[in-house]
Amino acid sequence: MRIWLDGELRDLESARISVLDHGLTVGDGVFETVKAVHGTPFALTRHLDRLTRSARGLGLPDPDHDEVRRACAAVLEADPVPLGRLRITYTGGHGPLGSDRGDQGPTLVVALGETSRRPDSTAAITVAWTRNERGALAGVKSTSYAENVVALARAHQHGASEALFGNTVGQLCEGTGSNVFVVLDGEIHTPPVTSGCLPGITRALVVEWVGAKETDLPLDVLRRADEVFLTSTLRDVQALHQIDDRQLPGTQGPVTAEAMRIFDDRAGRDLDP
Repeated sequence: MRIWLDGELRDLESARISVLDHGLTVGDGVFETVKAVHGTPFALTRHLDRLTRSARGLGLPDPDHDEVRRACAAVLEADPVPLGRLRITYTGGHGPLGSDRGDQGPTLVVALGETSRRPDSTAAITVAWTRNERGALAGVKSTSYAENVVALARAHQHGASEALFGNTVGQLCEGTGSNVFVVLDGEIHTPPVTSGCLPGITRALVVEWVGAKETDLPLDVLRRADEVFLTSTLRDVQALHQIDDRQLPGTQGPVTAEAMRIFDDRAGRDLDP
């Protein structure tokens, strides 16, 4: 593995950041996960725009998009894989042990790992922990990810690949690393960003390409929706066949299947939509 760190490509052994990096000590950083198909990143422009919005949400300087593009190209060329997970991490850089930031500038890391296509359907659970739709990090893709780590571990304990959150007012919000869509009477709905969910790149494309509606939804909609599916960078569109103890059809329903077809077709024709 070759990793881009602060302006140059390094091997795994020499790619080291300070133990005082604010991304490590206080989680002061943002990141993006980008799908790479045969060496080409998918929707990179949208991901870089969101990286900038997240950085601004934390008060970090705007990342240099040209540098990030160079970094992505370098690691993709160094480690070509058919399907890859490209991880862009941008932190507050070297700083004190407390919450105050240092003055040495941010840290940029870009790494690539090989991945495989997800199954067409999966299982999820709901968790009692909530997203704070009015919190300082609402809508920010922050490296402060421990809440998601804990919830995802709970999902794995129950044989599921995702955990779904409500927000503080009992509305459906999102998964640990995905957005959620429900089908009601043939129409597709997804929680609005005001619910506290991350404005997912794949989510936005499904809203645009498939015509999903942004709707405030109670958490119990998961028990009565005709179909439910997840979206994320590496899931694309993925059906749910089980939520908690509720069994849904083992194959994707007709609306989900059409959303999957449209997404695969549009994404295959334009890698930077």
